[in-house]
Amino acid sequence: MNAADHFYWFDMPESGDTEPHTEAAKNGWVCTDEWRTRPSHVFSTAVALSANDQGDSVTRSLHFSWELSGSGWATCRIWDGSTKHRDSVSYCTNALADLLKGVTGLYGPHGIQRFSFDLEPAEARWILRRRNSDVHITIRRFPDMSTSCDAPDGKGTLVWTSTRPRTSLAHAVLMAAEKVWRTHGEDGYLQKWQLHAFPTTELETLRHLHLAADDCVLQH
Repeated sequence: MNAADHFYWFDMPESGDTEPHTEAAKNGWVCTDEWRTRPSHVFSTAVALSANDQGDSVTRSLHFSWELSGSGWATCRIWDGSTKHRDSVSYCTNALADLLKGVTGLYGPHGIQRFSFDLEPAEARWILRRRNSDVHITIRRFPDMSTSCDAPDGKGTLVWTSTRPRTSLAHAVLMAAEKVWRTHGEDGYLQKWQLHAFPTTELETLRHLHLAADDCVLQH
């Protein structure tokens, strides 16, 4: 991605990806203070972002996708252009809503946001630390979500980390969630996810804050 004023949405295979039940696919669940999420099976939609940092045309790519796969499962992928991570997330928690709430929290007074995905049985805990206009993203894996939710972050195995602009992260998550809505609609989403309705309120809240607070040059 060379342009700082374009948004690209595309479907792409990721080289090196294997089936979701390989060790790499197992190593990425997250846990939140207020919300919990489960990983779903496999999805293949990527969002590539370019962010304008403090007036300089600096391209900092972030690819994120969320795809419903099977009954009660979704596949979550994140890639910063050099390293990638994938999880199969379960419907035991309201995972997509937790993700949207976690990113939304970066616009509030608290500099750290946590949320978790249930991988059955593992926990994938996302820790988002705001650093000025950037966000340091850390994903840690715990072997059993039923016992690890109160465990300190350091007890989990580090499986992925990257630092990207808040505007890039927010935009990528927004676009991925919007694609889920366009693909399935609210009725189709509930039919596939089963336990939770599509998080319309959470999506609209994040969209409002992102557009109001970020100098996003990408298409919406």
